[in-house]
Amino acid sequence: MEEKKKKPIYKRWWFIVIVVILVLSALGNMQQDENESKNYTPSNSASNSQQQTQEPVDPFPNATTGEKNALDKAYSYLDYTYFSYTGLIEQLEFEKYSTEEATFAADNCGADWNEQAVGKAKSYLRSSNFSYTGLIDQLEYEKFTTEQATYGADSCGADWNEQAAGKAKSYLSHSSFSREGLIDQLEYEGFTHEQAVYGVEQNGY
Repeated sequence: MEEKKKKPIYKRWWFIVIVVILVLSALGNMQQDENESKNYTPSNSASNSQQQTQEPVDPFPNATTGEKNALDKAYSYLDYTYFSYTGLIEQLEFEKYSTEEATFAADNCGADWNEQAVGKAKSYLRSSNFSYTGLIDQLEYEKFTTEQATYGADSCGADWNEQAAGKAKSYLSHSSFSREGLIDQLEYEGFTHEQAVYGVEQNGY
């Protein structure tokens, strides 16, 4: 009896099935790669890099060199202290900028003059004692408007009784006062009678 010949491996059914599966898998991967290629968009890094190399936009293209320099100087001043609108102009004029250049800087520096008044008020209160009206007078002396100065005094957070006590202590450290004389002096400084009485009582009277 003749021995049955074995079929070559490439003719066996399971080999054909494997080959078909591999071919279909390869076609699927090719289709996926093609779709990904179509949907690919360049990363933002290239566009961001292009934007970063663009020249900054000049917000005041029609301003003169003097006006731009005055504005830079105004920014510099406002970084470390407080000014009224008029006070800033005068300071820039002191720096030899023209009135037009200084005014341009004050108009365009972006300062909130009410908040500048608050900052100035707090600055004064760190080094001295003021009554409410006395602080308003001082801020007006710094060329803040009455409305701005009032806002500054209203918003600085001062305890006017304690300000009176501090002022009384300051007077007593330099001179001798009777009780009534010290009350009168504090009222002269703009403290109310009640605040003045509180101030002298806190200092032993």
